[in-house]
Amino acid sequence: MHLNDPQVWTLLGIFAAAMLGGMTLMTTQLSRVIRAEVGRIDGTLSARIEGLDGKLSTRMDGLDVRLGRIERKVEDLDKELTNLAARFWRSQ
Repeated sequence: MHLNDPQVWTLLGIFAAAMLGGMTLMTTQLSRVIRAEVGRIDGTLSARIEGLDGKLSTRMDGLDVRLGRIERKVEDLDKELTNLAARFWRSQ
């Protein structure tokens, strides 16, 4: 079978269109997969970060309570020391 020039160009055009169409289809599918995976990873990371934020907030609240207790104890000790110093210096 012998092809003339128009037939060769037609076959080349069909081949080029098929290749471009296939590449377009593959690129579209790949971009959808990438978007889905990035969304899944974003959701997972967001959930983990929120969990860590909750734990950190709880620990920070616990530290605030403990620091408040320590402050009260130091204030009480300061008052007692002031009273002892006042009694000692008055007695002389």
